[in-house]
Amino acid sequence: MNINELIAPGDPVRRVVAVIQARMASSRLPGKVLADLAGSPMLWHVVSRVRRAKLIDKVVVATSDRESDDPTAVFCEKESISCFRGSEEDVLDRYYRAAKWNGADVIVRVTADCPLIDPVVVDKVIDCFLSGEYDLVTNNLRHTFPVGLDTEVFSLAALERAWVEARDSADREHVSPYLRSSDEFRLQNVENDVDLSSYHYHWVVNLPAEMEFARRVYAALAEKPDFGMEDVVALLECRPDISR
Repeated sequence: MNINELIAPGDPVRRVVAVIQARMASSRLPGKVLADLAGSPMLWHVVSRVRRAKLIDKVVVATSDRESDDPTAVFCEKESISCFRGSEEDVLDRYYRAAKWNGADVIVRVTADCPLIDPVVVDKVIDCFLSGEYDLVTNNLRHTFPVGLDTEVFSLAALERAWVEARDSADREHVSPYLRSSDEFRLQNVENDVDLSSYHYHWVVNLPAEMEFARRVYAALAEKPDFGMEDVVALLECRPDISR
């Protein structure tokens, strides 16, 4: 599918930019975004997988301006990955400025601790957004996908309004709480055909054990580097030991 297929004649083309939230500081797993995963930093895998989404025009990494995140910026420069640096605490401000800096009309939010992110799922959420009249479309208002495939899509206008209006530190420490908590924004949830939100389907990397799980998945699927959600599910059904 191409984005032009979703645009009626005369409609303005909307630039879709994925902004991947990444920072080295982590109380539970410091430096995880650049930790080795199948021979490359985890961030490299996340960027590569998001780039395979057909409806995304550009992928940007948004990290902090702290010295601790210098390695992230250096890595991005080395790998020719667009990188924006901003406030560590005010992530909403960092996100908004990254989106404006890259000329985004539509922003796709993904975090760098999701190395199993599936571009097909990402496209499904983007497709829903582009096909309707929403301010925010996500797949985690009610979880039916594995945790770790979380994708949010929102308009620059909605993000800008949150950036201007949000005052609570909790709303600015994260990107979308203000959009989710107000009745003034039009929200939509994308759900999977089968509920995979429980059991051993927790694919985000916050802990050492979750990093080891991701490494085992990548090793088991090494012959299919473009694997997706269904491949991982099938693997875990055949090899439940991988999730232990």
